[in-house]
Amino acid sequence: MTQTLAALTEMMLAAARKAGAEAADTLAVEGTSVSIDVRSGKLEHAERSEGVDIGLRVIIGKRQACVSSSDTRPETIDQMAERAVAMARLAPEDPTNGLADAAALASERDVSRLELSDPTADPDPAMLQADAARAEAAALAIKGVSQVQSASAAFGRRAVWLAASNGFSAGYERSDRSISCVAITGTGTGMERDYDFDSRIFQADLRTPEDIGTSAAERAIARAAPRKPKTGAYPVLFDERIANSLIGHILQAINGTMIGRGSSWLRSAMGAQILPKGLSIIENPHRPRTSASRLFDAEGLPTVPRAIVEDGILKTWTLDLATARRLGLESTANAARGTTAPPSPAATNIALTQGNKSRDQLITEMGTGLLITSMIGSTINPNTGDYSRGASGFWVENGEIAYPVNECTVAGNLRDMLMRITPANDGRAHLSRVVPSLLVEGLTLAGE
Repeated sequence: MTQTLAALTEMMLAAARKAGAEAADTLAVEGTSVSIDVRSGKLEHAERSEGVDIGLRVIIGKRQACVSSSDTRPETIDQMAERAVAMARLAPEDPTNGLADAAALASERDVSRLELSDPTADPDPAMLQADAARAEAAALAIKGVSQVQSASAAFGRRAVWLAASNGFSAGYERSDRSISCVAITGTGTGMERDYDFDSRIFQADLRTPEDIGTSAAERAIARAAPRKPKTGAYPVLFDERIANSLIGHILQAINGTMIGRGSSWLRSAMGAQILPKGLSIIENPHRPRTSASRLFDAEGLPTVPRAIVEDGILKTWTLDLATARRLGLESTANAARGTTAPPSPAATNIALTQGNKSRDQLITEMGTGLLITSMIGSTINPNTGDYSRGASGFWVENGEIAYPVNECTVAGNLRDMLMRITPANDGRAHLSRVVPSLLVEGLTLAGE
């Protein structure tokens, strides 16, 4: 499979040179995916997709252009190259354009140690349907569940090959396996829903359908008969399922694109304390069996573990070559790309320092406040960090969960919020973002 993709990328590079490109890089992606939805024990929807997508970026001086296609015939590739070169000649100059120096390219290109692809046989549709049906049956077996909105199982396998005129040529294959279930309790306007899912690279690591269905059902039942919470300033505990969104705001704010535009609430925070002492955010792109792992980035540069935040201090931006050149810095080897656009910066696997207490212990210690398990909508000012989101979850009284809540808004400023976080110890190690439940003191709640 990958040899065919490698040949396609070489064909595109040759066509680009022939058309007049001074430099070029190419991406070829071949993928297959199957998803099955079950309802009332029967097949409701089945979908399969497969195909090859190719992308070409050409550079002439400091001008560039990108083209893509799903047609891999030689004549189409020649036409792509000619069109890309014609577009590049008309594009505005950008001094940040350009490929990586050959001497800087990754020398380690065998990704087998990252275990990104399950070598066992791909599951057939019947197996996926059986998994979805088992998850649905497990949810329906829990007293109080009125219906299952959806139960699904899916599988995908994708091969990627990247090549450039600077001599880089390498690729990898990745598999994905998932099961999900959404359960509903109540009827009419009294319906409440919740979900559970699991997604892994290896089938053997996947949780059982029964576990996922039962968990979705129990979560839905716990949300029955919600009320609005009190209005005021209270401690708020972000459940592990949604806590990574808080750290995601940091990752977005330190992205080189945001910093280069001057549109980030952290644009002046390099070297400043943005988290409590003792907390770090570590990026490790080499973690085995993790979806965002990679040995090289989309520009062929070697990836390395790095401390984004160390002991609460912001240490680095997330950069590709273009944003690094714009800021007068070196790339952090975080380039990512698809077939339709040039590279842009993106973080890989990150982990926030975990605490020494469980989520339940933090609930006990918070006294009275809100446990958030679900969020909707988002009003976040990227320049100031002002934060406002709709939320639902559970009201906590005297250190115990009292009743479910919905229709409330939680608000604050990210700079202030993040300096007041206390992490639990429940981050899941297999996720690309390992972030535990986070207790934030003194947020503003708007409820009843």
